[in-house]
Amino acid sequence: MEFTRLNTVALVEDDADFRAALNERLSLEGFEVRPFPTAQAAMKALTADFPGVVVTDLRMPGIDGRQLLSRLLALDPGLPVLMMTGHGDIAEAVAAMRDGAYDFVAKPFDFARLHDSLKRAMEKRALVLDNRRLAALTSEAGTELPLLGDSRTIRALRATIAQIADARMDVLIEGDTGVGKEAVARALHNGGRRRLHPFVAVNCGALPEGLVESELFGHELGAFAGALRRRIGHVERAHNGSLFLDEVESMPLDAQVKMLRVLEEREIHPIGANEPRVLDLRILASTKSDPARAVVDGRLREDLFYRLNVVRLRVPPLKERREDIPLLFAQLLARAPVGPSGAHPPLTDSVRARLLEADWPGNIRELAHFAQRFALGLEFEGGAADDALADLSLTQRVARFESQVLQDALADTGGDVAEVQRRLKIPRKTLYDKLARHSLRPAAFRRSAS
Repeated sequence: MEFTRLNTVALVEDDADFRAALNERLSLEGFEVRPFPTAQAAMKALTADFPGVVVTDLRMPGIDGRQLLSRLLALDPGLPVLMMTGHGDIAEAVAAMRDGAYDFVAKPFDFARLHDSLKRAMEKRALVLDNRRLAALTSEAGTELPLLGDSRTIRALRATIAQIADARMDVLIEGDTGVGKEAVARALHNGGRRRLHPFVAVNCGALPEGLVESELFGHELGAFAGALRRRIGHVERAHNGSLFLDEVESMPLDAQVKMLRVLEEREIHPIGANEPRVLDLRILASTKSDPARAVVDGRLREDLFYRLNVVRLRVPPLKERREDIPLLFAQLLARAPVGPSGAHPPLTDSVRARLLEADWPGNIRELAHFAQRFALGLEFEGGAADDALADLSLTQRVARFESQVLQDALADTGGDVAEVQRRLKIPRKTLYDKLARHSLRPAAFRRSAS
């Protein structure tokens, strides 16, 4: 989906000579003109969601301009209608404005005046149509959100997922922070025979130190001091289903050795167990950096990399699929909480520009947080924003700025507190104090996308 750019004018004018002259002038200015000699002819051709603006004479035989306005707004309340009128009819044109006309120009008029009004009306109409399309798209279901879109890269990725979803081979998923690697893993799981069985996601970077083996492979009752009951590990819980190892390069190296045996033998040996247990599972692993570089850096065992690298999928960042951003934003906005008004704000031209021009280094995670702020009316962009800020004290303004900086840093790093601390150059305790003050939880940023 792309944002709408309009240039169509429905011109309703009963004077043939004036209609032809204005048609020619508008066409020279780049507008696509659809001329009509009567209101009746225009009504037969125009439908709801007409991709343009209507310019109509006020005085016409049969159905006049005000009657046409009434019928057009009944058809589509968001359709801009510009009135052309003689000087003697200005009072009636003003009354038409009260009835819902967008603007009026008095004949003979300066064409620049009509041109400026038309450009503004086109922008308004484009926003109306975009908001309608985005609202309609929010009902789309059946596809993991990060995989929505019509860009070439995302269509190719969906096709590959469909092709290998039911295959027995393991898959390595590569992509930047926040692009939706877990969504790809879930799509692979849900697209095959394993969908009726567990999908177990393991954040390898969050495995508790000293308990990695127990977390992954489980333990028997009494296997060690404190083992008061039998524990089934993450790997065994994925039996008959899929095991997703998120950021596998962050798994401790000794655990990577044991995971290699799982890949090769499809069996585990829980702590304290007498015999290994054979499992049927598919392993899907992700890396947030180039896995070959992780091997060179010593973070990922080479043998584990080559065993995982049977099929390798790359999830593109948002900057490589900008045409998908409006649809993704619409879906995220539909899931976002609403502000005090009980409804989401309308999509403005400045927000549209930001969506398409920003780099979005945090990808879908960052876009999700932007959608949440926008839904709550926290994305100020001049005008009303300046008025809102004017009502805040200096302390409140500083607090708002600090909160935004922290949110952006958490979004960019995927909730990695250590990395946020490094980027912002503040002590760890100070960072945690500020996070608590602004009610920001790093875990919430880790869950948005992977």
